[in-house]
Amino acid sequence: MGFFSNHYESAGVGISKNAPKKKGIALFFDIFGRKFWKLMEINLLYMLFYFPLVLIVPAISLLGNNETAAMTAMVILILIFMILIGPATAGMTKVIRCFIIEKHTFVVRDFFIGFRENFKKAAVIGFINCLVILSAYASLIVYPALAQQISKAMFIPMVITFSMFLVIIIMNYYIFPMMIATNLSTKYLIKNSFALSFVALKQNIITFVCTLAILILMALLGVYLLPVFSLIIAFFPAAFICLITLFNVYPVIQKYVINPYYTSIGEVNPELSNGSSDEDEERIFTDMGGLEQPIEKRKKGKGKRIS
Repeated sequence: MGFFSNHYESAGVGISKNAPKKKGIALFFDIFGRKFWKLMEINLLYMLFYFPLVLIVPAISLLGNNETAAMTAMVILILIFMILIGPATAGMTKVIRCFIIEKHTFVVRDFFIGFRENFKKAAVIGFINCLVILSAYASLIVYPALAQQISKAMFIPMVITFSMFLVIIIMNYYIFPMMIATNLSTKYLIKNSFALSFVALKQNIITFVCTLAILILMALLGVYLLPVFSLIIAFFPAAFICLITLFNVYPVIQKYVINPYYTSIGEVNPELSNGSSDEDEERIFTDMGGLEQPIEKRKKGKGKRIS
């Protein structure tokens, strides 16, 4: 870095347009490094939609003397969250998808474009997801109690329930990216995501393990380092999990959903374009990145000073 050395007056050869592109983990951390501050911005924006849940405790405290009013306020706040969290996830997915396909994006503007354009579909999916999470949580409480009172066989439906819950989690890896990138109906979003949850097992397992590790880390911080947890949750986990998810699964969506569509109409998926087109033939100037001669630092002489 020139700021820390005496070579700040020198210029290198530039970066070639056709230089080898990074792949795998190197590409992931390259995107993460370049988009770090934008990821924090997206996370903060996304976490604002959890505010209805934050308001539940003060609402119950204020209405504590009136149980009916307190319960009504809690239900309303939960319903607001269940309706808004899906569109907010669609907005975050739209922005981070642009990071993955190397497309320029304005974080706030594109977030709310994704929120608005996919509101109906995303609200339905988000509402269903919340019901599924509540059902899984209830089964975790109910079935063990029934197993102690009735029979150990009650653990069987609990295992079935959590197996279905796991499949639905993996389906969500694909539903929102396909919602953003295609015009598929809700029916086909669910159908395709269900199929891809079994087709791309490697990507799904990697994504699930990484997500689980982050959630466990956040849970430990919440238990043992609450101030750190309160700070990190506002800026880190949701956007980072979304980046991991899209980095792993979006190539699968391109391969099995988007590319076949463009092939059927005789075109090439523009997301996979390397920048070459018919415009190259009309280009007046040529990108010389990687071809320039390095400019050496000018030597200081003892010539006369002109006054």
